Parts: sequence; C-alpha cells; structure tokens
Amino acid sequence: MKPRISVITLGVDDLERALHFYRDGLGLQTEGIIGKEFEHGAVAFFDLQAGLKLALWPRASLVHDSGVPLAPASSSEFSLGHNVSSKTEVDAVMLQAEQAGAQIIKAAHETFWGGYAGYFKDPDQHLWEVVWNPAWNAPD
Repeated sequence: MKPRISVITLGVDDLERALHFYRDGLGLQTEGIIGKEFEHGAVAFFDLQAGLKLALWPRASLVHDSGVPLAPASSSEFSLGHNVSSKTEVDAVMLQAEQAGAQIIKAAHETFWGGYAGYFKDPDQHLWEVVWNPAWNAPD
C-alpha cells in the first residue's frame, strides 16, 4: 500500500444538511449532490487539496455498501485536523464553523506543546480540530 489517502468519506444522517454545512457554512467548493438516480448513490464531493477529496455519504448508504452494521455515531473515534497559518486564522475558522451550525467543543486556546487549537463538531458529530502549529507550514 502506498502512503496516501485520496478520499475521506464521512457518513451523515442528513445529506442535504451536511451539504449546507460544508458548502454554505464552511465555504468548501462542490458540484452539490450527485448520483441521486442510483439507489444508495447520492453523494457530495469536495476538493480539499491536490489529490484529496472529502465525500459526504448517507450512513445508510455506507452501511449498505460496506456490509458493516449501523452503529451509534461517536465523536471520539477520530478527528479531522485543519492546520492553518496563524492563531488569528484558528479563531476565524472556529467562528465560521460556529456560525455555520457547528458545536464548539473546546474553544481555541494555547496548547501545552506551544500551538494554538480548538475543536468543533459538525452536525453529524464528526470532530474537527483547527490548529496552528508553529513547527509546520500550513498549505495554502
């Protein structure tokens, strides 16, 4: 296996609501929902950075396709990290997420390791960390 990820798929309870949050609230670019003509085919894709896409897919479709039983959503299984280039940008993204309907879990704060970060949950309880790390250069 080559060390790369090309698609991160988030299972969502309400595809329209999730689309609105990520497109209209966070400003991510998408063609909208495609594949509605297929049973279990409706999905929304967002370009994140070169070679990486975010997919929103109804949980029921993910369960159907994978054969994994439906389980309760859990915010503690993983987090998605969004690195930015300044503390000010962390604050701006956190505010944007809150205004889009995110639940702020931990307000932006100085971290024990010298960075600055905060956490929010999207409407489907996926956990996001917005972080400035002084040792990393954030991609444009």
